[in-house]
Amino acid sequence: MIKIAIYGKGGIGKSTTVSNLAAAFADQGKKVMQIGCDPKADSTISLRGQEKMDTVLELVRKRGKDLTLDEMVRIGYKGVICVEAGGPTPGLGCAGRGIIAALDKLKENGAYEVYKPDVVLYDVLGDVVCGGFSMPMRGGYADKVFVITSGENMAIHAAANIAVALENFQGRGYASLGGVILNRRNVKDEVKKVEELCSDIGSSIIGTLSRSETVTDAEDLGKTVIEAFPESEMAEEYRTLARQVLACCEEK
Repeated sequence: MIKIAIYGKGGIGKSTTVSNLAAAFADQGKKVMQIGCDPKADSTISLRGQEKMDTVLELVRKRGKDLTLDEMVRIGYKGVICVEAGGPTPGLGCAGRGIIAALDKLKENGAYEVYKPDVVLYDVLGDVVCGGFSMPMRGGYADKVFVITSGENMAIHAAANIAVALENFQGRGYASLGGVILNRRNVKDEVKKVEELCSDIGSSIIGTLSRSETVTDAEDLGKTVIEAFPESEMAEEYRTLARQVLACCEEK
């Protein structure tokens, strides 16, 4: 089982990227589980044909200790196992604690043992790396963390904070940094800025995604690019990224 956490600033294209990676892995015949750890709870929506699903936190509030594993998951594109952690009522509670509660509930119900996924993907908001949002980095969850950024200053700032959090956790059995994914926004000196970030955090760009209307077109259809436009150049970029991420995870 390869367990991967993908972090990035809100709005950077993280969920779109993770869902397309999940679809690419599924196309390779891998059993994939994607766990959305963003309070918006829309990480897996393009894998599920826009079908509504209850989040783990909503179900915990409704069902309490009677909550079953089947209630927490939905099966999406080519068998992708979809889970949404969810968040608190706006203005009440901590979203980070919500992630802790959701991941604990999945573990308690033996999700990994029951479904036996080949690849687990955690889609995690990276604007704030507090205790809850760092949960997928902890031992027993992700093995590798990848950070998505563009050349925009706020995205780079968030990526640097995530790398600092990981560095602070080294020696505690936490995940290691697998690399940086550049999701282009075509800003000035974009590659140079992200390369400087990589130099600062001791990492490298392991994959690059183009800014493409194909992504928007697929989202308008409520699907991933891999499903909606499998022959497109953008779909091939996601397949290439999936291979690059997998190669990084398999390195000793």
